[in-house]
Amino acid sequence: MEKLLEFKGVSKSYRSKSALNNISFGVEPGKIIGLLGTNGSGKSTLMKIAAGLMPASAGTTTVMGVPVGLATKSVVSFMPDHPLTESWMKVRDAVGFYRDFYSDFDEEKARKMLDFMNLHERDRVSSLSKGMNERLQLTLTLSRQAKLYLLDEPIGGVDPVARTKILDAIVEFYSEDSSLLISTHLVRDIERIFDEVIFIRDGEVVLQEEVEGLRLKHGKSVDDMFKEVFAE
Repeated sequence: MEKLLEFKGVSKSYRSKSALNNISFGVEPGKIIGLLGTNGSGKSTLMKIAAGLMPASAGTTTVMGVPVGLATKSVVSFMPDHPLTESWMKVRDAVGFYRDFYSDFDEEKARKMLDFMNLHERDRVSSLSKGMNERLQLTLTLSRQAKLYLLDEPIGGVDPVARTKILDAIVEFYSEDSSLLISTHLVRDIERIFDEVIFIRDGEVVLQEEVEGLRLKHGKSVDDMFKEVFAE
């Protein structure tokens, strides 16, 4: 099966500091995959390279067999770790912005998600809590008809109620012919939705395995395995 996303020997350096070191892995269609690592492990750098927002220093990155660039941006939907909306906007303005900017934006799906998320079109972005803002960003990202969704720390810094709602929304509105790559260090709360996990430490992949295989082989939860790997 052709990989939806594939990194081959990807490295990234900032001046003399190495952020990624010879990364190689692939993501198949139809999966929710956790990109797991502590802060500073290289997760966000990988996400930005896959989204076409940052060039690698070495190696190749492809989406559906096509080198990352303008040609792949139409099939990749990226939710960065900071909001893309402006504080002056109302929720309806944010939806309109995405509708006008992305030809694949599904406004009907967005309205269903807003209802699921308990967001109202007249709400001001500036008045939303961090958790509600994360719900809005997720709604906008998942309402594109993309093949690959990249979610960078979608539950970082939000309360447990918001986390549950965000994870429920991912499961509810995820399209099974696409894939989601979700970066996080908050493993215990999110591991229930993963089909596969990739552990990244100091810019290198140290483990990639299907969740069920990991549990059968090691007899541990993803969270327990994460603690073991990153405690070394």
